[in-house]
Amino acid sequence: MAIPITVLDCDLLLYGRGHRILDRCRLDDVTDEYLVSTYGFPRSFIDYLVELLGSSLSRPTQRSRAISPETQIMAALGFYTSGSFQTRMGDTIGISQASMSRCVTNVTEALVERVSQFIHFPREEGSIQRLKDGFYSLAGVPGVLGIVDCMHVTIKAPNAEDMSYVNQRGLHSLNCLFACDTQGVLLWAETHKPGSIQDNTLLSQSELCCLFETELHKEGWLIDHAFLLRPWLMTPVQIPGSSSEYRYNMAHSATHTVMERTQRALRLRFRCLDGSKATLQYSPEKASQIILACCILHNIALQHGLDIWTDSGGPGLEQEEECVHMEPVDSEAYRMRQEIILTHFS
Repeated sequence: MAIPITVLDCDLLLYGRGHRILDRCRLDDVTDEYLVSTYGFPRSFIDYLVELLGSSLSRPTQRSRAISPETQIMAALGFYTSGSFQTRMGDTIGISQASMSRCVTNVTEALVERVSQFIHFPREEGSIQRLKDGFYSLAGVPGVLGIVDCMHVTIKAPNAEDMSYVNQRGLHSLNCLFACDTQGVLLWAETHKPGSIQDNTLLSQSELCCLFETELHKEGWLIDHAFLLRPWLMTPVQIPGSSSEYRYNMAHSATHTVMERTQRALRLRFRCLDGSKATLQYSPEKASQIILACCILHNIALQHGLDIWTDSGGPGLEQEEECVHMEPVDSEAYRMRQEIILTHFS
């Protein structure tokens, strides 16, 4: 039995005169199960996005025509979550490929305009303390403000500076820098760096590095297993020589698992990021915005109790393997890490 969905009049869309909003998609005529299976999210979530983004998506266009915010949002969500080419998702909704492309662009830009509303490190003392308490309760590592790591997302070969986007696996990608809390909420997302940039270089050049070196280092530190040890970035002991160091490493690994699950959740929910069906067929600049839009939607989903964490792995681009070197000794960072080990893991 066919499920009723509004089919857009493409002739009107492409050739009509006068500013018109096409008929609202009849969300009330379909089940949540259908919406989740086709667009990745239930009705309540789509309604929230309509309220959040409606003013941006209803703006008059230079072509003096517009698609309803509901349809634009459903089109974009379908693309983000299915990873299918726009033509296939456009056929599902009943709009042309050109209209589908505009929907994805409009929704992506509207979300990115609101990035600071949904992705940010807290500055208030109470919020910072809650971060520390959450991480300490998780595995016993004190002073942690977030977990940081990188994730590659494959893209089509750009027209210019082609080799700068080729990663160690020979694929074109963007190297994205993320930080998250104990619930997998993203506190930081930089999505625009070429795939050839190594993780440590990316971190050193990032605004996140600047933020911690100038401000948040006074409050605590991040953790990761592959970056270099810094006063605001605690890493595992490369060659543990005592039971205390082993216990610290185990707690560090247990904490870092949250980031691994968060990245897996991003790829599972937003199939356009996992590379299993196709790479993002956009310029690096637009691909970066799409990745960022998915990060924003990830946080909004968690706010709405839509958790997709799972222990099963999904397909997609594996992380780049950083060459393991003996870490340079930052005497202050080393002292801080040893103090953590002796105080909390002895």
